Amino acid sequence: MARVPLIQEQDHPELAEAMAKYSAGRRGKLINVYRMLLHSPDLAESWFNHSNAVRWKTTLDGRLREIVIIRMGHLTHAQYVLRQHVPSLALADGLSLPECDALAAWQGTQFFSTRERAALAYADVMTEDIVVPDAIFAEVARHFDQRQIVELTVLIGTYNMNARVLQALELDLEPLAP
Repeated sequence: MARVPLIQEQDHPELAEAMAKYSAGRRGKLINVYRMLLHSPDLAESWFNHSNAVRWKTTLDGRLREIVIIRMGHLTHAQYVLRQHVPSLALADGLSLPECDALAAWQGTQFFSTRERAALAYADVMTEDIVVPDAIFAEVARHFDQRQIVELTVLIGTYNMNARVLQALELDLEPLAP
């Protein structure tokens, strides 16, 4: 159970406009992360705008983005992230379920291109060690231009932040779709 009670639409008519905006941007449903964040409306707005920019306003392709996000879910044990992305978002961006499963321990699999593996190694070291060795960064720089390096780095940093917030507040998972 979440450590902070989730905001219910009927109890906060003053937040109706924000709730409608977040619902429209999230497949028509006010998801739990926004029910939690709406305790601080300015932070909810900032989170929404930042998440949309990270996910939809970069030059990173959807497949790579989902690979990194799912890996981040595994690295940080963020079940909320995994539930949000697997299977619906991941499959929509071209991943298979075996690939999603393989992201728990990607190094020993036959999946993922050299470019994707560079991004995964970068995500791993940014999350586990924070300091990125030159060799890892050089491999990222071989596959991504400067803009994409910034976008990839911010994507990884964002999902590290997300996981820490979600884990600390023990946010409830969304119900499985029927």
